[in-house]
Amino acid sequence: QVQLVESGGGLVQAGGSLKLSCTASGRTFSRDAMGWFRQAPGKEREFVASISWTGATTSYADIVKGRFTISRDNAKNTVYLQMNSLKPEDTAVYYCAAGTYSTLRSPNEWRYWGQGTQVTVSS
Repeated sequence: QVQLVESGGGLVQAGGSLKLSCTASGRTFSRDAMGWFRQAPGKEREFVASISWTGATTSYADIVKGRFTISRDNAKNTVYLQMNSLKPEDTAVYYCAAGTYSTLRSPNEWRYWGQGTQVTVSS
């Protein structure tokens, strides 16, 4: 059974940092693009960041560019999202996803999903 499991969420003050992790099991994802999405209450799920299977190519939503960094360790089947300078508007459930192409930003185009981890940023 393929699983993506996120961890590292929590409550942090504005300006603080969190590092999310997503570990895959059931098969290797070393040849898959990996991505992070988020969904705030009452809003649609939105793209945050993605990384190609080699790690050579990364992409970010404009609203997180310069604050968030995506990385991966294929030996550990894990992808990370380092989040700095967090803002209250970053509050959401963050989801890890695996897919074919890191350039795709629509959630519908990603195949595998984790269950999500809550990130809450207080002002």
